[in-house]
Amino acid sequence: MERVITMMHSFNGDSWTWQKQREDRLDAFQVVMQERPSFERWLEELEDDYSNSLVIDTRAEGKEHLFGSLVYQQDIDSREDKKAFHFYVEKDCFITAGIELEDLRSNYSDAVFEQMDRADNAIEGFFILLGEIVAYYLSKIDIFEERLTDLIWKIKEQNNVQILEKIAESRHEILIWKNLMIPIIELKIAAEEAFGESIAEKKEFKRVCKRIERGRTLIREYQQEIDTMINLEEVVSSHRGNEIMKTLTVMTILFTPVAALGALWGMNFEVMPELKWRYGYPASIVLIILSTVALYIYLWRKGWTGDVLKTKKKNTFFQ
Repeated sequence: MERVITMMHSFNGDSWTWQKQREDRLDAFQVVMQERPSFERWLEELEDDYSNSLVIDTRAEGKEHLFGSLVYQQDIDSREDKKAFHFYVEKDCFITAGIELEDLRSNYSDAVFEQMDRADNAIEGFFILLGEIVAYYLSKIDIFEERLTDLIWKIKEQNNVQILEKIAESRHEILIWKNLMIPIIELKIAAEEAFGESIAEKKEFKRVCKRIERGRTLIREYQQEIDTMINLEEVVSSHRGNEIMKTLTVMTILFTPVAALGALWGMNFEVMPELKWRYGYPASIVLIILSTVALYIYLWRKGWTGDVLKTKKKNTFFQ
């Protein structure tokens, strides 16, 4: 039989504990069921569950708890490439299966344990762990910010279909980060619902909540930036389409005299007086030029030519 090792860490003078199992196997905690009957319900509902879930139990006064699963890592390109962990949280103990601090920021493990040791209870300690998850998101969002800034300038410098594709990819990526952040926001609200104002006033809990709000704000603002870029692309594309149609329309009208007179003189009637004229050819050239110029002057005075014949500047949105 495969051996499963569960690790336990005590904090704040042994006032609360964190029990963790590296692998996402819940059978490692069977022994805990004898001490915590509510824990059995967690094991039953979360077996082989790799999606976000959350259950709050406040039926017993003083024994409130919450449990569930949280997807904390998601590959941008592959839907199936994700990591989730299970959790169970009471006032004096929180339990996890399937996550380690090294999965997030390997250089900060000791600092996180010191921070947890300052926490008054396991609820605070659990949210310090969530805070590390959010810190991991923020580090990835910083990299995303650099790419987004570069993309903002590329829209002006080389506006094309490839840039539009990159904007769409950025929008998808920010949606992934938002999708990861939403369950953590729900957990924050659920903790306040389950444990009341006593947890909401704790220093470490409030600090983590600020970090969650910071991540939420960044995601919201970057999403607005991307939406603005998409709106800009729509305006530019619409303008370009209108300019193309306007150009084609103007060119068609300007060449109408050539087409009409060419069609007329291209007929094969036996009796066509113009064919015998000595100056018929130069006269037809002059007639075509004059009629074309007259049409252009008419369109120009009506204001229908717009910017069709104007030279475009480089590195402009509407070039």
